[in-house]
Amino acid sequence: MADRYLSFTGTAPGRFLTRRLGLPQPAALERGAFSGGLLHLTAGKTVLDLAPVLARTGLGPDDTGRPAAVVLDATGVRDVDALAEVHAALHPVVRSVATSGRVVVLGTPPDPADHHQAAVQQALEGFTRSLGKEIGRGRTVNLVRLADAAHADAGAGAAESTLRFLLSPASAYVSGQVVEVGGAGGAGAPGTDGITAPDDWELPLAGRTALVTGAARGIGAAVARTLAGQGAQVVVLDVPQAEDEARRAAERLGGTALPLDITAGDAGERIAAAVPGGIDVLVHNAGITRDRRLANMPADRWGSVLDVNLASVLRTTDALLAAGAVNRGGRIVATASIAGIAGNAGQTNYGASKAGIVGLVRSLAPRALAGHGVTVNAVAPGFIETRMTAAVPLFIREAGRRMNSLAQGGLPADVAETTAWLAHPASGAVNGQVVRVCGQSLLGA
Repeated sequence: MADRYLSFTGTAPGRFLTRRLGLPQPAALERGAFSGGLLHLTAGKTVLDLAPVLARTGLGPDDTGRPAAVVLDATGVRDVDALAEVHAALHPVVRSVATSGRVVVLGTPPDPADHHQAAVQQALEGFTRSLGKEIGRGRTVNLVRLADAAHADAGAGAAESTLRFLLSPASAYVSGQVVEVGGAGGAGAPGTDGITAPDDWELPLAGRTALVTGAARGIGAAVARTLAGQGAQVVVLDVPQAEDEARRAAERLGGTALPLDITAGDAGERIAAAVPGGIDVLVHNAGITRDRRLANMPADRWGSVLDVNLASVLRTTDALLAAGAVNRGGRIVATASIAGIAGNAGQTNYGASKAGIVGLVRSLAPRALAGHGVTVNAVAPGFIETRMTAAVPLFIREAGRRMNSLAQGGLPADVAETTAWLAHPASGAVNGQVVRVCGQSLLGA
């Protein structure tokens, strides 16, 4: 369903009226290509050599005074005095960032052995989230923590896929996020531990097989389409009742359909048999809602949601890893939700299932990487414009759209692009992360 309010605020009368009434003034997000350049700033003493990586993002140095993106290297910030350099670097330029522009702050994980460094690096998180909520005009702000920032080549190289994503239109609906690169069991130097720079960054998944559950429609279909567009051979898995729709989707992508009830006890074994060459990208997208307040929720509504959204993910992941059906260097991306992070009235079953996905990712990620060479991450969508949200009552729908820093709903493509970044062969140092695709929703952190 079209966002008529967004369209109205793009007109002269709309801008005038919303400004006079103090209403949200969302900017249409750029999801095509940036026209401006990149401004590279530093705060504190850094050892990172970012120039080669930033040059490969496709954004040249800004010479217009209206940068499309700003990267602030704050990895060398270790005390409160150095935090003043963060202010000094960004204060003069923040207003000049182009509409739908990007601000990426680079930091390091807080050091438990150095409480001064831990304090100021944690301060960068509060700074980043706050700037994201005030910067406006469709611009996003994110923090990337580099676990290997002390090693110039390793720190910058391991972050390349992440920087390419966050500095591109593909991250239009990702803001206020903190991504750790090289931590949580993540890999180290580029070229090792599952970090593989592709021959073609436009087709990074060429020669790889991706299986997406719940892929016949909605967000799952968008994920399958995006992965196929990046070169993957896609297996479209959905319930037998949606077999015709799944086959049509697979045919459009040059992939294959797999009609299967993901809650079946032998689903993992059947998936492994259907993909004898192994899976390089496994996307757990299938999910259902059966909303009702707990006092009115019968056991079957509780159980069906937990079975589809969580138990099936646990069972099939365990089975596929045990069978060696997820190839070494592979990627597992599960779908969580902001409902699992912040909670939502009437969704105790759904919120529990999606919080369970967060727990799965955090626990399994280091062990899956160590034992199988596979990374495990999750995307957590907020209000995404789908057929399901189009059926939500008007006022609730409008609240979902406006209650985020970008003051609008996201698109299935936003979730798909984030999934594709986590599935990227060069994203091996991104592990155990839960990334919200919610426009920095006001619900939760």
